[in-house]
Amino acid sequence: MSKKVSLGVAATVTLIAMAVTFSMTMTVSMNIFNNTVTSVKNRERMYNKLSEVDRYVRANEYADINDDTLNDMIASGYMLGINDKYARYYSAKAYSEKVGLEDGRLMGIGVAVVKDSSSGYGRVIRVYNNTPAAEVGIQVGGFITSVAGTSTRSMSDTAAITSALVGEEGTQVSIEYLTPDRQSQSFEIQHANYTTPTISTAQIIGNNVGYIRIDSFGTNTAVDFRNTVDSLTNQGASAFIFDLRDNTGENLNSALVAADYCVPSGLIAQSKSKDGTLTDLRVSDDHEITLPMVCLVNGNTAGGAELFANALRKMSGASLVGTTTAGKGVLLSDPQSLSDGSAVVITVGLLLDNEGQTWNTTGLSPDVDATLSADEQSSYYDFTVDSDPQINRALTALSSSVSQ
Repeated sequence: MSKKVSLGVAATVTLIAMAVTFSMTMTVSMNIFNNTVTSVKNRERMYNKLSEVDRYVRANEYADINDDTLNDMIASGYMLGINDKYARYYSAKAYSEKVGLEDGRLMGIGVAVVKDSSSGYGRVIRVYNNTPAAEVGIQVGGFITSVAGTSTRSMSDTAAITSALVGEEGTQVSIEYLTPDRQSQSFEIQHANYTTPTISTAQIIGNNVGYIRIDSFGTNTAVDFRNTVDSLTNQGASAFIFDLRDNTGENLNSALVAADYCVPSGLIAQSKSKDGTLTDLRVSDDHEITLPMVCLVNGNTAGGAELFANALRKMSGASLVGTTTAGKGVLLSDPQSLSDGSAVVITVGLLLDNEGQTWNTTGLSPDVDATLSADEQSSYYDFTVDSDPQINRALTALSSSVSQ
């Protein structure tokens, strides 16, 4: 009798379980269906709008339409519209150029330039040794006024001028150039392969302070940084200034490894995904720099450079001198290549420091403000290590910290 009851109970429980499972499955399926329908409707609305605009324009626009340009602009506009300030679309040409630079197919002439705010020309801020630019006598402080017949004034920004100066090895580019004393010169310069150092300056300054200018974080920066720190230490450095101004910190891993060399053991940083998952990006070993340290930062210090500065402040007590940083505390995807050779990059996570805090959007506030005056800002690229007021402020901050 009990056996029959047990079988009946078992059957009832099984039916209930099946009903609950069916109900849950239906609920989940309905949610997925509803979300899918909503997504389809939203996409249909988007495509319909584009179709309406396209029909009207093609029927009435006087100017000719270049479909390749139009498609690039549509894709670029999409990335602008997703509320991700770091999302970027690369046209097929731009992405091919990016890959070419990274794998060594495309070369430069041996200079770093910025879009000069006063003249609009490309101001030369670095000339690398043993490069075509150095051989023809291009100097820091000069201006590239034209590239291949196009005025650099008409180029939108620093990236556009830099892009115009690259090409395949062995090809030539014509440039018009103004010397620092404003003499006009013309050159046909050959594109050549050369190594761009990411650490542009390393020397002892002040009272045995090791000064290291880190222009960017690249593939070899972490190794170069370690070797440079060791070299200056052997020369008698009793403190360090790490100059991170204008360092956009593109190579996050390199910044993490460099920070690891400075800070004591412990978690350096994490990433947080959209669903809240936390991932440790790097845990430091027990090697550290025990000397006083200052990180010199400004509004263009971003990404991995901010992570580096923040780790040194949080974990080693380093002071930040300068102005509030850019506030780029995000993890970006690797470029996702598309079928036509173009590519997109999007934000895939938030960067967190060892305390689980983010500096995204707010930036890092300096411990010692060193804002440049208007006159100092206009002379920013003319300063030397000895005359730079922000470096001098960093030296003062180090002296104060040592005397306390």
